[in-house]
Formats: sequence, structure tokens, C-alpha cells
Amino acid sequence: MQLSKKYYLLTAGNVLWYACLLFFSYLMLLITLQYIPVRTDVAFLQTKGDVTGMLHYRVAFFAHVYTGMFVLLSGMLQFPSFIRRRFPALHKWSGRIYAGGIILVAGPAGLVMGYYGNGGLISQTAFCILAVLWITFTWKGVTAISAGDIKSHKAWMYRSYALTLSALSLRAWKWLLVFLFAPAPMDVYHIISWLGWTSNLLVAEMIIRARGDKL
Repeated sequence: MQLSKKYYLLTAGNVLWYACLLFFSYLMLLITLQYIPVRTDVAFLQTKGDVTGMLHYRVAFFAHVYTGMFVLLSGMLQFPSFIRRRFPALHKWSGRIYAGGIILVAGPAGLVMGYYGNGGLISQTAFCILAVLWITFTWKGVTAISAGDIKSHKAWMYRSYALTLSALSLRAWKWLLVFLFAPAPMDVYHIISWLGWTSNLLVAEMIIRARGDKL
């Protein structure tokens, strides 16, 4: 009886988690759609008038934005155990889309964007470190599974996806800080540029340690 109760609680928690993830992914999709077709006079790019004239920045920005949704959604398919058990081909190919999208496109493009990030050196440093770690963790996950080390693969992919979700958490932290404290806009940007991904990484490490041999 106790086992059944625990099972249903875990199942309900997983359903709630994925429902929230899908909802926020939908909000991200709405943001992405603003840039289709290619435009430089909407949303975030309205604050980047000093660099939108640079071809390499525009290429990096749109590559990052367009690839981001595929990375976010394909990464979502990596963790449910029933997908890994019943649909191993889906797990494998979505994993390839996820890892390839980050290592080859979204990660390097994010590094370029980070170099020109708003908020000066504080934010630029945060976003550049984020991009480098995102690529590195994903690459380590790929090399681990290639070597047959499933436990390390899972741990690195937890870390990788935690950084992927910084696109969502950054905006959530921004909303919360403005709602609670109403700080100056640039102060908010400095804080969330670090908090948006370090908090996710901390949670990922807690999950990895808690799961231990269950990874």
C-alpha cells in the first residue's frame, strides 16, 4: 500500500513537471515566432541596435533562437524511463538532435551572443561561461555513452539539460525579482545572467547525488 502511494505521488510529480515544462516551452515558442520571418526590430533585438548590423551576430542570434526550440523539446525526450525502454530509437535519435544542436549550433552561437551580451562584463562573463559549459557537458555526455558508461552519460545529460533550461529559468527569475523587489533593470540583468543557470546546475547536482546508483 505504501509502495503504491509513493508510486502515484512520483507519477503525479512527473506529470506536473512535464506539464510545466511544456507550458513554458510553449511560451518560448511564442517568443521564437516573433523572429519568423527574420526580423531585427522586435523583442530582444530592439535592445541590440549596436550589434544587429554585424552579420556574424545576426547569424549567431537566429541560429541560436531557431535551434533552441528543437534542443529544448528533444532534450525533454531523454529522461522519461518509459521512452528509453519502449522507444529506444526515439531516445537515440532525439538525443542526436539534442547533442548535435548544442555542440554544433546553439552552443557556439550562444558564445558569440554572450560576448556581446547586455550588462557589460558581468553579464558577458556569465553568458560565455554558460555557453562553454553547455557545450562541454553535452560533449561529455556523448563521449560517455559512446564508451558505454551509462551512469556518467546520465549525469552529464542532467547537467546539460539543466543549462538548456536556463532559457526558461532566466525569465522566471527576472519576473520574480521584479515582482518582489523592483530593482533597477540593469541590476536585474546582472543577477539573472548568473542566477538563471547556476541555480539550475545546483538542482541538477542535487538530483545526481540523490539518485546515486539509480542513475
